[in-house]
Amino acid sequence: MYPALRVDGVDDGLVLAVVDDFGPTAAENHGASAFSIFFSSAAARDRARDAVHAAFPQASLSTDEVDDGDWARRSQENLTAITVGRITVAPPWMVPSIPQSPIPQSQVVVILPSMGFGTGHHATTRLCLHALQAIDVRGLTVLDVGTGSGVLAIAARMLGAQSAVGIDHDADALQTARENLGLNASVDAVTFEIADLSNTSLDAADVVTANLTGALLCRAATTLDAAVRSDGRLIVSGLLAAERNEVLSAFGGWNLVWEQQEDGWAGLIFQK
Repeated sequence: MYPALRVDGVDDGLVLAVVDDFGPTAAENHGASAFSIFFSSAAARDRARDAVHAAFPQASLSTDEVDDGDWARRSQENLTAITVGRITVAPPWMVPSIPQSPIPQSQVVVILPSMGFGTGHHATTRLCLHALQAIDVRGLTVLDVGTGSGVLAIAARMLGAQSAVGIDHDADALQTARENLGLNASVDAVTFEIADLSNTSLDAADVVTANLTGALLCRAATTLDAAVRSDGRLIVSGLLAAERNEVLSAFGGWNLVWEQQEDGWAGLIFQK
């Protein structure tokens, strides 16, 4: 069972920014302005509820305990393949029906729906996939911080990266990422490791992806800086467009070389 907070009447991006400190593990949209946010414990869910109520007193809030099987079943009923440039992200049952792409070197990343983020249906994941294709990752090492489902690490390797490492502080997310890697049998040189940005120094890579929140990107700027090799690039998303200037300030010594926005979210590429 997963503790869930249902929110009605407030933009989901604004709410997700408020609850970030309480460790949300997934979000499910119910249409219009209704959505549910899932947490690893009821205590975290209840603290998040109080924070959302304080920030948005007009919002309608309710709590629930959701069975993981029910959530996965609903996802299987509704989830479709998403194509971003040369990368298509699809659940296993959709792969046989995906037509042959006319785009040279197009690839299909198979991702099983779970309680972790990263199926490709959220704008921030799509922005990161666009960014990975906006630079040439062939022959480069990639570090995916906050890997979740592992989709970005797997996609980077499919796009020609020499190797990719995905890290996350959530052991359940890493288990999901490893299961997804197993669904992409042709992909090698991808590993997943547990790590916490707050107390871990990261091995440097040529390209670092960080699909985190704006607040976490700002707090972790020094750690992310050290993780990018000289002349390397940092791809960030998970920030609201309204948080763009704060993130730019946190990475003030870097050159912004690419930017894209979608649904009120921003994706950036910095050159070291």
